[in-house]
Order: sequence, then structure tokens, then C-alpha cells
Amino acid sequence: MPYPIIFDTDPGVDDAQAIAIALRHPEIELLGMTTTYGNVDVETATHNALLLAELAGQPVPVAQGAAGPLVKPRHPAPAHIHGVNGLGDIELPEVKGKADPRSAAQFIVDTVNARPGDVTLVTVGPVGNLAAALQLDPGLIEKVSQVVVMGGSIKEGGNVTPVAEANMFNDPDAAARVLTAGWPLVLVGLDVTHRCVLTQAHMDRIESGLGGHLGRVLAESYAFYRDFYREFLGIDGCCPHDSCALAWLLRPDLFTTARGHLGVATSGVAEGQTVFAPQGRGFIETRWSSTPVVDVCLGVDGNAVSEWIADTLS
Repeated sequence: MPYPIIFDTDPGVDDAQAIAIALRHPEIELLGMTTTYGNVDVETATHNALLLAELAGQPVPVAQGAAGPLVKPRHPAPAHIHGVNGLGDIELPEVKGKADPRSAAQFIVDTVNARPGDVTLVTVGPVGNLAAALQLDPGLIEKVSQVVVMGGSIKEGGNVTPVAEANMFNDPDAAARVLTAGWPLVLVGLDVTHRCVLTQAHMDRIESGLGGHLGRVLAESYAFYRDFYREFLGIDGCCPHDSCALAWLLRPDLFTTARGHLGVATSGVAEGQTVFAPQGRGFIETRWSSTPVVDVCLGVDGNAVSEWIADTLS
């Protein structure tokens, strides 16, 4: 049976690739998308989510959510990475559909309550929508099937600060709430996403296999994203961060995980850092092991994941 999922997103080039997977893969039932700021402002995120679903010929509900962090000031969107429009500043078709009238948080609550025990939440941006949903209905922690969070870093270091990954840094207060809520959760962070690279050869396959407007949008936005990776990180390709969350959901055999306790620094020089205490390991104080036990991804067959993405989209 397909996995029923809600995809929480801030599209974003790598989000667009993941959305295409969620729309196309036969083992995923995409119940809807919820949008947040992050790679772009939330209005642009909503526009892009609606557009990608329309280009795939599979319109799904899209509910707009968080426009900024719970507590801290919002940082500008990284236009040098994703473009001002989030999709490499390429020319885009008009959007015909409109967002669901409900907030993202209400959409999550309503959808999970309609199918208790079935729905997986996959979140690939700042996690304010999930934090807001928990505020509306704390009982969600007992009703979701699982929560897959793309973000954080255990051993890899950060990508926007020396220690913090972008999604955690953008809203560390929401991340601290979501990662310690007590629901069944797995963190898919930079430790594995940085081991996966989509090359031009992968993207040529994807563009040819998808065809049409969707194939063009993915291919042309990829070119913008690849230029960033080449200039700033010396990588000939791009890391498909958000698609890795779906790869873990459908191909967990390609990953190695560990169980333990997560925390998030919400202020100071380490703001946004995810702190992981392996289950059963003692430390000088118990505070690092006081949060619920979750799973974190620490290893991956990066080539196999990249091939899986290309195969799925071609």
C-alpha cells in the first residue's frame, strides 16, 4: 500500500525535485503539501507548490503556513542559491489553482485526524508548521504514523553556520519543539544528504524521462543550483537534500541509522545546532539524554540514492 504523506516544503530547487518524486512514485499517496518560508518567502513557496503539482498533472491541496520563525527575526531568503523565484529564476507558466483556505497547521491537524495512524509527515524546510500543528492538537504525537525531518547535522557540521544546518537555524525554537515532541521521528540531515550528488547525467535522464514543462523546470532550475554548488562547494552537481527524505522513507535499506536523544540550541553561538546523545551512553549529566528517543541517519549509499532519484524521475 502507498505511504500517505503530507509534504511540508519551501520550494526551492531541491524541493521541486522531491515534490516531483512525491507526485510520481507509485508507493506514495500525496495527501497535500503545506508551505513555509525558507528558500523563498511563503507566498512564493505556495505558488511553486501549486505550479509543480499542476505541471505534473496531479493537483493536490496546498495549504500556506509559516511566514517566519516562532521567535527570532527572519533571515533573507538565499536568492543566490535558489533564485528569487525559488526555481533558478527561470521563466515559469501561470498558476491556475489556489491554495487551500486552511492554514498549513490546520490542514495537518485535519488530515491526520481523518486518518489516525496512517499519515507520515515529511518536512524539508523550517518546521514551524509542525510546531503550530502540535499547538493546535498536542495529541498528534499519538496519531501520526511517523515524522521524517530533512535537516540538522550530527557529525557533518553546518551549512549556514559552522555548526547549524539551514532548516534548524531558520527556526531553532520550532525545531526544538518538533524534534523533542515524542512522536516517531527520523532525522535525515547533512551527514547523509552531503553524500548524495545529482550529476548532469542524472538530470539529463530526468529531463528526458519526464518531458514536458515539468522536465524543463527541473532541468533549468537544476542548472542554476549546480552553478552554486560548483562555485561555493566545488561539487560538479548538487546535493538532493529534500529527495533524501523520501529516499529514506521508501528505501531505508540504503541508510544506516542510530537511536538516541536530540536537542537543538536555540540561542548563542551554536544557535540551530542539533545535539545528539546516543541511546545508552552516559555523560557527565543526564540533561542530554532527557528527550525522547528518535532515529538519526548517519550513513548512506550516496550513489545508490542518487540513482534511485534519477530512476524514479525518468
